Amino acid sequence: MAGNDRISREWDAAGESWADFVREGKDYYREEMNNPAFFNVLGDIAGKWVLDLACGEGYNTRILARKGAEAVGVDFSENLIELAKQEENEERHGITYLVLDAADMKELSNSQFDIVTCFMALMDIEHYEEALSEVSRVLNKNGIFVFSIPHPCFEWGKTEDAEEIAEWKYAEGKEGAQERIVLGLEVKRYFGISMIPVQWTNRVLRPFTTTSFHRTLTDYFQALYRNGFLVARLVEPKPTAKGVREYPSLRKHMKIPHSVIIEATKISTTIQDCLNRSKG
Repeated sequence: MAGNDRISREWDAAGESWADFVREGKDYYREEMNNPAFFNVLGDIAGKWVLDLACGEGYNTRILARKGAEAVGVDFSENLIELAKQEENEERHGITYLVLDAADMKELSNSQFDIVTCFMALMDIEHYEEALSEVSRVLNKNGIFVFSIPHPCFEWGKTEDAEEIAEWKYAEGKEGAQERIVLGLEVKRYFGISMIPVQWTNRVLRPFTTTSFHRTLTDYFQALYRNGFLVARLVEPKPTAKGVREYPSLRKHMKIPHSVIIEATKISTTIQDCLNRSKG
């Protein structure tokens, strides 16, 4: 999995800047849109065993623990896990952090968890089907997998070959205005899996680059089904009222989704066999 080695090194190099970005409240897309919706989907997790997949420096893992979960966080970046452990040493939450590749979590037991979460990270996992297989393995019977990703239908950026998949369109506001008027998002290509370099330049200590993967909803849903999951719920978050007031860049997401949250339930092999027979 050499690709993962390269991608993990990118996150190792970004560790300090990423921790500052998250911990200092600079990630308002998280605070004022994605997290409120995500934790609303999760509901009451007190007493549940929860695995936070691709946990980064542990920001959301700590929220899970504060809400009463028995939390374990895993990430393939040694630097990010070290930052998470440092925070755990300063403020104890009872969280266990492990350096593990999402596609090969051999240190975790079968049926160990009630819930697996993955906050805005599955798109950064190259071998996502293997990761979903591992999620299914470590979940107990009827376990829940909840993850968020950039909305594949409205994702923007350029591929590694500089092909633009979508582009925001703006009109200039009145003279002296502080912001441009958003006209919409022009989607140029949706189908196909693409590697996308992500340039982090705004509100960060030092600019850095990571790698993401554009995939379709069909790619994700078929991979879930093949690994024994049925989708129970899909949510497209909108910014909070506070977010819309304070951060102009969030306003366009009152019209066009930024992300999608998917809740999937692990089904028994008996049910999956019945579904497969009904398809035949």
